[in-house]
Amino acid sequence: MPKTIQLAILASGNGTNAQQIAEYFVDRTDVNVNVIIYNKKDAYVARRAEALGIESHYFNRRDFFETDNVLLFLRERQIDYLILAGFLLLVPENLLKAFPDRIINIHPALLPKYGGKGMYGHNVHEAVVANHETETGITIHIVDQHYDRGTTLFQARCGVAPTDTADDIAAKIHLLEKAWFPKVIDAFVLNKPMPKQE
Repeated sequence: MPKTIQLAILASGNGTNAQQIAEYFVDRTDVNVNVIIYNKKDAYVARRAEALGIESHYFNRRDFFETDNVLLFLRERQIDYLILAGFLLLVPENLLKAFPDRIINIHPALLPKYGGKGMYGHNVHEAVVANHETETGITIHIVDQHYDRGTTLFQARCGVAPTDTADDIAAKIHLLEKAWFPKVIDAFVLNKPMPKQE
């Protein structure tokens, strides 16, 4: 029996992507969502984890940046890949070293546009509207020591109408995330060809 690949999802907020990923892999024997880690005490993702029957653990900023608490916890659980799903901290050096090219993130724009510090969630969509872009999308990429700079694995696009608000764009991006993030994770961790947007 080949080893089951163990995923840890890192999230900071609501956790819709975390839930979609967990549901995608729920009946799989080759890939397992082992744990959900969150860094904001009141993050709704903890409730989602509970409803899904997945263990969740809170770690504060100090745990991530001043200790090896998170790393030791991940090692104990024999985690293979880290999946960032709305995780807003820069990934610390000790995790980057322990999981080289094994941490992936999703960004709600077509990088390198609208990336970098402070560019997350609604901030991104508002910038897209302000610059009268005609298209936007998602980028799934490997994480390195800079915000939103690692190797791109996959991009999916959607049009932006002149009348679209940031909320309209958020809804379109959410559909792309739901459609593609779990599939790209699947392909990446099992070394399969990346899916293609029609």
